[in-house]
Amino acid sequence: MRQSYGWVVVGAGMLMTCVGMGAMLSLGVFLPPLAAETGWSRTGISTAATLDFLCMGAAALVWGVLSDRYGTRIVVLAGSALLGLGLIAASRADTLLSFQLLFGGLVGIAAGSFYAPMMAAATSWLEHRRNLAAALVSAGMGIGSMTVSPLAAWLIGAFDWRTAMFVIGCLAWILLIPAALLVRQPPQGAQAPAGAETGQEAYPLSSTQAVLTPQFAAIALAHFACCAAHSGPIFHMVSYATLCGLPTMLAVSVFGVAGLAGLGGRIGLGIAADRLGAKPVLVAGLLVQALAVGAYVFVSELTEFYALSVVFGLAYGGVMPLYAVLVRDIFGPRIMGTLFGAVSMFASVGMAVGPWAGGYVFDNSGSYLWLYLGSFAIGLAAVAIAQTFRPGRLPRRDELALTPA
Repeated sequence: MRQSYGWVVVGAGMLMTCVGMGAMLSLGVFLPPLAAETGWSRTGISTAATLDFLCMGAAALVWGVLSDRYGTRIVVLAGSALLGLGLIAASRADTLLSFQLLFGGLVGIAAGSFYAPMMAAATSWLEHRRNLAAALVSAGMGIGSMTVSPLAAWLIGAFDWRTAMFVIGCLAWILLIPAALLVRQPPQGAQAPAGAETGQEAYPLSSTQAVLTPQFAAIALAHFACCAAHSGPIFHMVSYATLCGLPTMLAVSVFGVAGLAGLGGRIGLGIAADRLGAKPVLVAGLLVQALAVGAYVFVSELTEFYALSVVFGLAYGGVMPLYAVLVRDIFGPRIMGTLFGAVSMFASVGMAVGPWAGGYVFDNSGSYLWLYLGSFAIGLAAVAIAQTFRPGRLPRRDELALTPA
């Protein structure tokens, strides 16, 4: 019964990350019609995406703490309500500032409620399949690129950007509020540490002690650099493809192919991590991601975009759940919501860099060349940081002269 309902929790998590991240990333599809209709600069509109990720990161830490203390259901239910409200309100915005605050603030805060809390909940329900559970919850983000962005493009073509954003906001309420009500806490005793029967505490650190360890620093900084490397190319992918001469729907299909490949990458690299270990798979995925980002400066044809999007999507999608697996394996389930929320905060700051940088580069040069070159360099930095990760032995409480959180 426990395992069977655990898959329900995983499914709810997939839907939440799909709609939450899909709605946020669809701003790249809204970018051209928004700029054309309102006259707002691409830098200004892209700033909303930057605020999205900053607010999502700060909120992820708070949501993670709340989920550890009060349970996941209330957190994701509140986030679902806020997501729909933010999208509907942003669709009515009549100034750039109000749009930035509504889409960039409220939507970002809402999206932060899903990933870390549902990762913790899913891996706790399916203790012995936690790599697969983490991969599937994370896979929802790839599904979001495949579904929400094409839906937004179709709605924009059939109506206008305001109607499209309003409809997506309503769909968020319709889909996510019932899904949030399905989320339950795992049965008592499901999260018992492996060493409990011997009287030893397998994961003894408090959250305060854990964030001061070199293991946490390596995971958080690698996730930051990883997201800083791929966020700009992802957000500006549709815009770049249209600049290369592709029609809008074909450009959106390139984005969708990357999302589909990301879905396969999350599951495939998760299985590989079970066999080879999370660290070597993470390092290899980060290296492929960096090389793929750099290769975007050489593509211009549809077939080239499709081929590169497959490689890029497999890499950036595949590495994403591995960070949660590392956090869970090193620090345990008791403080996973808080710890992975903190790691997600670093990742969200990295995600905030790319959209703004891409808009700034384009507005000042008329090209995305330096966006891809800069992202390539940051991607190589992520590889170097990930290689410093050493699981090792965590210190005991009595070895750290700190007051427990």
